[in-house]
Amino acid sequence: MTPAYTIGLFRGPEITPWLDDVARLRVAVFRDWPYLYDGDLDFERDYLDAYARSAESVFVLAMDAGQVVGASTGLPLADDTEAFRQPFVDSGMDPEDIFYFGESVLLPAYRGNGIGHTFFDLREAHARALGRFGWTAFCAVDRESDDPRRPDGHRGNDVFWDKRGYTRQPGMTMRLAWNEIGRGEVDHALTFWLRGLEPMR
Repeated sequence: MTPAYTIGLFRGPEITPWLDDVARLRVAVFRDWPYLYDGDLDFERDYLDAYARSAESVFVLAMDAGQVVGASTGLPLADDTEAFRQPFVDSGMDPEDIFYFGESVLLPAYRGNGIGHTFFDLREAHARALGRFGWTAFCAVDRESDDPRRPDGHRGNDVFWDKRGYTRQPGMTMRLAWNEIGRGEVDHALTFWLRGLEPMR
């Protein structure tokens, strides 16, 4: 039976009441492969600060009976931290031309119902409506294919992202450290994916 849910769209200052919910969801979902994140809510609130400060950020939230069960975020790359902007500068791309998608996190019981596509549809529509972005982008952690921690039968999102029109950019990578379960703070490589954003018709 398909779980009941609704989708809410929140822009700029409207996201502030939802920051704690998104922080908790990130901690829960990113604990699993491939991030293996031993989460910390204070760290999460610091990370989400860039979204709270941006007048043009967006949260797309999946909710069930008032509880946030999925979240997808975005903001102009120029409003994000230098660590996220620098790979674009190094590649000769202007951060002002990029709308950056943060995480899409969804509790397992709600997966497989098309919510992932809705997350992308609504964030792309938001970026397009702002009228000045040529690209949308996100990044994903790099893991070795033979990592023994990879769950049996795990299917990554590469095929889904490719079908959405995104292309992985080898070498366009940032470094980000977080606490891994059982390992403490570990430095990670995350590679960017890009898609040209067609204008509104």
